[in-house]
Amino acid sequence: MREVTFRIHHAGEPECEVSARHPEVRYRSVSSMTGSGSERKRIAELTGPPAEIAAFVEDFREFDLIVSAEPLAPIEGAHAYVALTIDVSAADWDGIGERFSRLGIHYRTGTTISGGVERWTAYLEDDDLSAVMRELERGGNEVELARNVELASIERSPQLPASGLLDGLTDRQREVLATAIAAGYYDHGGGVGVEEVAAELGLGSTTVWEHLSRAESSVMNALFDRFAEGEPVDAAYGGDRTDSS
Repeated sequence: MREVTFRIHHAGEPECEVSARHPEVRYRSVSSMTGSGSERKRIAELTGPPAEIAAFVEDFREFDLIVSAEPLAPIEGAHAYVALTIDVSAADWDGIGERFSRLGIHYRTGTTISGGVERWTAYLEDDDLSAVMRELERGGNEVELARNVELASIERSPQLPASGLLDGLTDRQREVLATAIAAGYYDHGGGVGVEEVAAELGLGSTTVWEHLSRAESSVMNALFDRFAEGEPVDAAYGGDRTDSS
């Protein structure tokens, strides 16, 4: 038996389509679909900047199959719970969970979506992977194998490399982030603000803030993915850490 994690761009699925427009927002399903008729309900958690969360919800409402998308409380902080009602009869795509179920495959619930990509973990027999990949790719879905390990070998968290944490950054975001680090922007009590970083780069403060915000979101999402896969904190930082507090 193997533990396999897939990254899937689910063609035509509202959550993926809207997520691709709002990469700063992470979507996490916190309940399964409920109901027996054409309308089903689900609760999702959205994490990110409040304005982006609000825009994410508004974009959801553009889809005909989304009957309603209502925050359970005013969107004021970095996360919000949203109650969704979905007309499944209007959907022209198969859910990934339904595909796993048809194949008789165990999978983790509570999928996350970020940057237009769904993350699913399933448990497969050694000879099932090719058939599962074909089923997941059906309908134009783009599927990437993110992790594939022998279940019996998981005695502790696997040591995954941390070098890919910056892969999602643009060249400009890397430059701004590197400049901010070198200038001491992230040093506690260092007194360096966005204005000082902007002056170093010859850019506007708002532009620098936007680049830093997107870079930080990308890095933290990548770090979250590593932790979700089971990478220990020490591996993510590249070695042993001592408590400096």
